[in-house]
Amino acid sequence: ADKSAPSTAHTWSPAAAAHYLDQREQWWQSWDRAQKDHETYCVSCHTQVPFALARPALRRELGEQEPTAGEQAMLASIQKRVRLWNEVLPFYSDALYGAGKEVESRNAEAVLNAVILGGYDRRENHLTEITRTAFDHAWVLQSGTGPDAGAWVWQNFDYTPWESKESQYYWATQFAIAVAREPVTYRRDPKITAKLALLTGYLRSHYDSQPLLNKIVALSASALYPDLLTTHQRKVLLGLLYALQRSDGGWSLTALGTWKRRDKTPEKTRSDGFATGLMVLVLEETEANGRGKLRIARGIEWLCANQDKATGAWTAWSLNKNRDPQSNVGQFMNDAATGYAVLALEEEKR
Repeated sequence: ADKSAPSTAHTWSPAAAAHYLDQREQWWQSWDRAQKDHETYCVSCHTQVPFALARPALRRELGEQEPTAGEQAMLASIQKRVRLWNEVLPFYSDALYGAGKEVESRNAEAVLNAVILGGYDRRENHLTEITRTAFDHAWVLQSGTGPDAGAWVWQNFDYTPWESKESQYYWATQFAIAVAREPVTYRRDPKITAKLALLTGYLRSHYDSQPLLNKIVALSASALYPDLLTTHQRKVLLGLLYALQRSDGGWSLTALGTWKRRDKTPEKTRSDGFATGLMVLVLEETEANGRGKLRIARGIEWLCANQDKATGAWTAWSLNKNRDPQSNVGQFMNDAATGYAVLALEEEKR
């Protein structure tokens, strides 16, 4: 046995993680600021997307036969907005939030709707008409010309990492991943191939200028689009990411970009559940049989050791403000951390 490898006798509680995710989704659906027209609610990058990606992954071992009540309510709201796309209002209006916010929020919603619905269809191994419609809405809004042709104008409230100037690349990559995981007949549809080529061209041409966080998701996408990264780009990126793994086995989101908090408070470089969960997941997808194997094992050990036994969550901290960790808004990064920690730990079992 390799005595340098971490112990594999790691444990964590899927039931506790599910409880945390469920109660946070329940809160989100009831929060007044999440309420939108036609009795729907906002699709959030930090709470709903990680919930939608991670919660189904827990279903089998928890003995659940169908999506939970929280999942069903979320899906019903998204599907309603997809069906009423020409009637529902953008999440943010220009009148209240400034010029351009309607376009930004419309683009962001279209992409997130497709990513979420596509994830649920994939588990049933088919593409439903409502999901195909969600993809259609996103493709219509794809930028066809200009320096960012292939991407989507993204929601920018200067909230790093998902609602800021660098978020455009992150979510364009996630959309590309969602498309690649649909049935091959969809990707080969002549109506889709040119748009997909424009998207992957954007990802390739804009890669070098991205923060490490975005390069990590590009690495994930490269498992599905082999020509997305060159051999040199991949080698350099993995070297940087391995060097950033901390002595405790985790990774820190603070180290994955040149972030500065808007309230000028310092943010410590410390291992967190989001960065570690994302890194482990991407390495499982791309380096599980290579030199990343030991890195993955150390990351999993960190995740197992750092689930909060009281709440079932993993912790991460805001890059934007020194928030009260007990507040609902202060838990947004924990929502993302818990979602990605679950994805990484469930991927290990596959």
